[in-house]
Amino acid sequence: MTTTVEAPTRAPVADIARALLPYEPQSALAARRLVRTALRGWGLGDLVEAGELIVSELAGNAAKTGCRRRMTVAVERIADRCVRISVRDGSRILPCLIDAGPAAESGRGLALVHHLTGGQWGADPEPYGKTVHADLRSRLPGPA
Repeated sequence: MTTTVEAPTRAPVADIARALLPYEPQSALAARRLVRTALRGWGLGDLVEAGELIVSELAGNAAKTGCRRRMTVAVERIADRCVRISVRDGSRILPCLIDAGPAAESGRGLALVHHLTGGQWGADPEPYGKTVHADLRSRLPGPA
């Protein structure tokens, strides 16, 4: 008698880590810690450096909006080797990618996010603000 055993299909991954942070430049440190902890916990240590850079930029931009409540920073595992980093703030002004010249003192942050994500980022307007998100994918092979 022969028995055939099929490999179980893996359920979609829906892990998420979230924090409410004040609109202060120091919140970028807490946002980086959140991303670092989540990525390492999910076995995605190869994404930590890029993830920290991305969340620093998004949280830093949110801190400059002048909003008074709290921003929501989240990192969500949307596939085995892909995460979405997002920051929700109270400003309805959408970010735009600019070509900052070599002498510019600012304006390169979203270009860095664009580069690190291969263009996989965006912003969603909401009734009381917006969410800016960036998808970061591991280049390392996933589990067999």
